[in-house]
Amino acid sequence: MTLLQLLTAAMPLFSVFILLVLLRLPARQAMPLSLLLSALLALLVWQVPLLHLTAATLEGLVIAATILWIIFGALVLLKVLLLSGAMEVIKQGFARLSADKRVQLLIIGWLFVGFLEGAAGFGTPAAIVAPLLVALGFTPLSAVVLALVADSAAVSFGAVGTPVLVGLAQGVPGISAAELQQTALLAISIDLFVASFLPLLMVLLYSRYFSTQANWRYGLAATPFALLAGFAFTLPAWLVTWLLGPEFPSVLGALLGLVLTATAARRGWLVPKPVAAENNLPATEHKPEITTKSTGIPLWQAWLPYALVAALLVLTRVPELPFKAALQGLNWHWQQILGSELSVSVAPLYLPGSVFLLTALLALWLFRAKFSVLQQALTQSSKMLLPSCIALGAAVPMVRIFLHSDVNNAGLPAMPLALAELAASYLSDYWLALAGLVGALGSFIAGSATFSNLMFGSFQQQMALQAELPQSLVLALQMLGANAGNMICVVNVVAAASVVNLHGREGEIIRYTLWPMLFYCSAAALVAYWFFS
Repeated sequence: MTLLQLLTAAMPLFSVFILLVLLRLPARQAMPLSLLLSALLALLVWQVPLLHLTAATLEGLVIAATILWIIFGALVLLKVLLLSGAMEVIKQGFARLSADKRVQLLIIGWLFVGFLEGAAGFGTPAAIVAPLLVALGFTPLSAVVLALVADSAAVSFGAVGTPVLVGLAQGVPGISAAELQQTALLAISIDLFVASFLPLLMVLLYSRYFSTQANWRYGLAATPFALLAGFAFTLPAWLVTWLLGPEFPSVLGALLGLVLTATAARRGWLVPKPVAAENNLPATEHKPEITTKSTGIPLWQAWLPYALVAALLVLTRVPELPFKAALQGLNWHWQQILGSELSVSVAPLYLPGSVFLLTALLALWLFRAKFSVLQQALTQSSKMLLPSCIALGAAVPMVRIFLHSDVNNAGLPAMPLALAELAASYLSDYWLALAGLVGALGSFIAGSATFSNLMFGSFQQQMALQAELPQSLVLALQMLGANAGNMICVVNVVAAASVVNLHGREGEIIRYTLWPMLFYCSAAALVAYWFFS
């Protein structure tokens, strides 16, 4: 591969990093520029036919529309809860459970995120939890950063096991059900040593960079409760993986963790000592945006929309139940786009955004809210969504061009595989340390751990053979790296920033989440080397 071809293959990575992170351009400017550069180089250097390039772009626009639908649904639900006063009731309920932001972060930012990831995945957790954290008094920046960091470990078994049952099962040729189970168990076993400490990392990030205390000691004081939250998820998830397989570890692990940590917080077990200054916030500290005061809504009723979202997501995603097939029955297909081999399909009723909108309508009835509340919610949500249309409308087509670049007249593989093969030719002796980073690269580009596993599964299998490493161990690191990449992928960052009106600060968000991503990959590699190789 020539230097120009290498530059072309790496352009989606370089351009995003330079424009978003280093030059600090907003995503609505950085992503169209990245798309333009990547498309031109793909056409001229990689020799991707113009028709195929256009088809990949159109496919990306359709996928971007589905992501925008998820964001829109999450925004409408949030606005209905705010305007009806239900969010104020939820905030007061947390104050009674624990006024400590560190405890609230661990219960909502870690375990509720894990539950939503296990139930739905695909950008849902950050879209729901980031605005909830803002309503609880976290700054928008801290809410997005911490929600993205939290939406990592549970991704292994997100959307009822999709990264394993679809990503690895279809991405690794000839892998058996027993090998899938072994890989999944290895991944969660490594996470016992790694992901169990992510809640502590989240608390430290919050305490040092986003709290009024602005020091590490404030975070370290919450170590016992943070470790409780970490192991309350990973230990049940490990047990469920061992007993039942990869479908429900995240859902059941997070659900049990929520019960344990909420009980501990209510009874004062392991909770950090309160700091008086935290309740005396300066004028610059973010205050919740509550438009209407609560009018006698009980706490259980205020929480009911979130409970309905969680229940509907689980019920509609379990293959054994009839709801999944029924919702997927209404499916729009675009076969052979512009005569190419590319196709795309959308099941609008199955998208999480439709679940959010249905729940928002139910919430209106539940809270006896006026129709004007829905009108305000729709208007405000539409205005907040506009900047994301540009960013995602460029980011997703760029990703699809990158992934579909295997159709070219230069005799080259797809750009991601070309980069991976180049790394393999020089770094196979160090592959245990690098396998996770490849998985993270896949999620960073594709915006999905499932796509990362699909894209790099067979490559990781070949690298395991070449480096004489256990296949299951390398694939487990691929899974964990894909989890970590979720923290920094542009699609997730733009989506999470959109729902808290944080447009233009996507590069700043990535600068915060980049280090937790590297910690996750590095720690997983070290644990794999020390205990499992």
